[in-house]
Amino acid sequence: MLTAIIAVTLSVPDLGTAEQAYARWLNYRTVDQGQVSRDLAAAWGAPLAEGRRYALMQPESGEPTYLRLVQSPPTPGYEVMKTHGWNSNEILVEDPDKLAKMLEGSPFRMIGEPRPLSTNPEIRAMQVIGPAGELNYFTRIPAGGASVIRSSAKSFVDRTFIVVLGGASMPAMQAFYRDTLGQTVTAPVDAAIGVLQKAWGWKADVTTPLALATISSGFVIELDEYPKEATPRPVREGDLPPGIAIVSFAVKALDERPLAFTVPPGPRSAAPYAGRRSAMIRGAAGEWLELIEAP
Repeated sequence: MLTAIIAVTLSVPDLGTAEQAYARWLNYRTVDQGQVSRDLAAAWGAPLAEGRRYALMQPESGEPTYLRLVQSPPTPGYEVMKTHGWNSNEILVEDPDKLAKMLEGSPFRMIGEPRPLSTNPEIRAMQVIGPAGELNYFTRIPAGGASVIRSSAKSFVDRTFIVVLGGASMPAMQAFYRDTLGQTVTAPVDAAIGVLQKAWGWKADVTTPLALATISSGFVIELDEYPKEATPRPVREGDLPPGIAIVSFAVKALDERPLAFTVPPGPRSAAPYAGRRSAMIRGAAGEWLELIEAP
């Protein structure tokens, strides 16, 4: 059912600081900004977001996959990589090593130096904590693509191509994306995930189950099974979740499959909807998905 990633929405405590950081250091540009309308807040099922400032940012490549920053107060009890839900945003870049040097002294704090993937040394990735405490991967896919992702960066820093979901149950996450949404989902493999090892104080040989839910040759959802100590994400009643709050996906038709919408379909006028219908659902790890019709 999912055909592309349209937007990744971040809750940020200081919109100006976050917007400036993505513009200055990653060459993202603001293509829409303002205050969240009552209709949009209701469309998210987050009435407390009404009136908050937001910025919709697009990569230098011009690709229609956006970063949406919404100013929101910090949520007590939230810590990246420690709760269920959307936990990291993976972005295509041309040269992680060069980018790492460019980000020295920036609001982006490196927690994982550029390294090749063990399965394909031509793929290199680094991990950084952004200005709002969000986790970003910056990854180089070689020209011609890799085994799953066939797209490489079209600008020095390009668009989101993978979002990473952490949850308590790998079978439940697999079932949601395979059976509820109809995606192709791989069998889990035991993977040593460096950022998880650091977050939880694990030794280098500790692994966790990892699977992939394929969207297309350009987009993937990574499913990570988190340890039993991880908790559901704390969310204020009527508000957006902290961290990566929402991932917005393109779908051909909202009535393609029977879904339990938390907010039913309706047309939205603001960018990036352009009059198209959207609806909200929750995933098996409590993650918020926004589905936008893009026939």
